Amino acid sequence: MAGTKALLMLENFIDGKFLPCSSYIDSYDPSTGEVYCRVPNSGKDEIEAAVKAAREAFPGWSSRSPQERSRVLNQVADLLEQSLEEFAQAESKDQGKTLALARTMDIPRSVQNFRFFASSSLHHTSECTQMDHLGCMHYTVRAPVGVGVPPGVVNIVFGTGPRVGEALVSHPEVPLISFTGSQPTAERITQLSAPHCKKLSLELGGKNPAIIFEDANLDECIPATVRSSFANQGEICLCTSRIFVQKSIYSEFLKRFVEATRKWKVGIPSDPLVSMGALISEAHLEKVRSYVKRALAEGAQIWCGEGVDKLSLPARNQAGYFMLPTVITDIKDESCCMTEEIFGPVTCVVPFDSEEEVIERANNVKYGLAATVWSSNVGRVHRVAKKLQSGLVWTNCWLIRELNLPFGGMKSSGIGREGAKDSYDFFTEIKTITVKH
Repeated sequence: MAGTKALLMLENFIDGKFLPCSSYIDSYDPSTGEVYCRVPNSGKDEIEAAVKAAREAFPGWSSRSPQERSRVLNQVADLLEQSLEEFAQAESKDQGKTLALARTMDIPRSVQNFRFFASSSLHHTSECTQMDHLGCMHYTVRAPVGVGVPPGVVNIVFGTGPRVGEALVSHPEVPLISFTGSQPTAERITQLSAPHCKKLSLELGGKNPAIIFEDANLDECIPATVRSSFANQGEICLCTSRIFVQKSIYSEFLKRFVEATRKWKVGIPSDPLVSMGALISEAHLEKVRSYVKRALAEGAQIWCGEGVDKLSLPARNQAGYFMLPTVITDIKDESCCMTEEIFGPVTCVVPFDSEEEVIERANNVKYGLAATVWSSNVGRVHRVAKKLQSGLVWTNCWLIRELNLPFGGMKSSGIGREGAKDSYDFFTEIKTITVKH
């Protein structure tokens, strides 16, 4: 990475070296709307160099013992932790999220992930069976597919999807693709990778429901649901965007939920008192706002946020991409606000009567990433969780993760899972060996 006082200039990292690029893209600080960084606009040449470096590094890295590779991952975790504040500042400035969230969740979670997989990689076993009547023994081994940290093992190439992204996913020597993003981009990746029969792990969008039954503990449910709706400006694939509330408590829930939402302060990311920072880009801000306009055109009611409350910002941040957390009611299940991923600080609150009804309505979208269920009835919790078409279901909580267990979505929310065993399976190829003695 190289830079001047005025503008940060990023460089690609290929074969253990930082390399400049022939052209660059402006990157904006979401909190001010000003260019603060220039990012390489890479293409096929840079991808070719990165793939060549990875291919040459692969034999040496893959032949290292699990213990050696584990030590490298732990060293990465240590370095991240030592520079936690620097990484948190950079993440907040680049993405617009609050500095507090970057400090307490993003960077510590990255450290935890490296340490978890450093340990997990030491504890996998292979399968073995015998066929005594044929004098044979069968066993499995797993061969690494990807690469991990000396020169050439990790390569970072910046650029746009159509240029560098397409060059990467269509390259014949890239055997697998792990992607997190939108469904349209995933469809394009699938098309480009199909001729090469690449392994795919796709973690895509969600239209995640929260189902709140009349016996829910609202003192716990309401702050948790505000957080699940608006954390990181709603720019988390796991955020709640459809809240189904049983009719008998609907009015009370809505009143308290709107009151709690209004207490979420929106402001500059470095302010330790703010709950929400800026959205990622001007284009995305306008997209999110357009959903609120469409809801109004359909006859919906906006209780707080966009177009209702005034957003107060310092003069320097007036051009930033800020938006107040917004609550919508009186909206039909067929509305775009109830079926499409908005990926912003907008959530819809609607009433329901029965358990069977709400399960059907919650499942009536193309996505199936995550859901939350709030009830003090243990039997109901298990019953509803089993019937929801979601890869993850949280009950009476949100965003508690166990890295040993699978993570991923159903339907249009993706293909494949992440987690200790699932990641091990995805990033290796299994081979069966038969020995006759």
